[in-house]
Amino acid sequence: MDTPKVAVVVGVGPGLGASLARRFAREGYAVGLVARNESSLRPVREALEKEGGRAGSYPADATDAASLKSAFGRLRAELGAPEVCIYNAGAYAVAGVLELTPEQFESAWRIGCLGGFLTAREVVPGMLERKRGTLLFTGATASLRGAARFAAFAVGKFGLRALAQSLARELGPQGIHVAHVVIDGMIGTGPGSATRLSPDAIAETYWQLHRQEPPAWTQELDLRPAAEKF
Repeated sequence: MDTPKVAVVVGVGPGLGASLARRFAREGYAVGLVARNESSLRPVREALEKEGGRAGSYPADATDAASLKSAFGRLRAELGAPEVCIYNAGAYAVAGVLELTPEQFESAWRIGCLGGFLTAREVVPGMLERKRGTLLFTGATASLRGAARFAAFAVGKFGLRALAQSLARELGPQGIHVAHVVIDGMIGTGPGSATRLSPDAIAETYWQLHRQEPPAWTQELDLRPAAEKF
């Protein structure tokens, strides 16, 4: 019996999360959709099912180990163990050091970094058992540079990048491809989109990362629109 192809996206909304789900569904993957609120998940799940895909929605707080464990337990029971996992959650807090509260700072770190660690713990055992898998993390310009008033966001993204590097070195020799994607610019479509990253184009890159062969794995890459200054 063939092992079912399952992908999970943690941090699903109408933008990049939805594009990632569509891209993998198009390749025949059952897609587990994880976000804090069911209201974010329902339209994405319904759109995938309307197009003939198989999807399940699993509301969970990515920063809460028990909540995430419960959601992934349901996901594995209904869809199967994920072969691909994308951590796409993030918290965007903009404030100066005297305006930013300790609670806001901690919350941004928990969503930006801790959630990635907790997510990895849920999917890595199954990947190790199969001796293959792909674990992708969505980074940002802030993964590399802490801008003024972006301390909370940057600390979370810096930490997520470090997590991805460490996991890649630990898990790569065991058949698990871990990659970190620096999204260097704003994501969007419609008016002014020439200066923004297309979510569908980003999703295509994630798919290509998953398709890479072990002799030439990417650990990190950066994406930006042609008009972006860097």
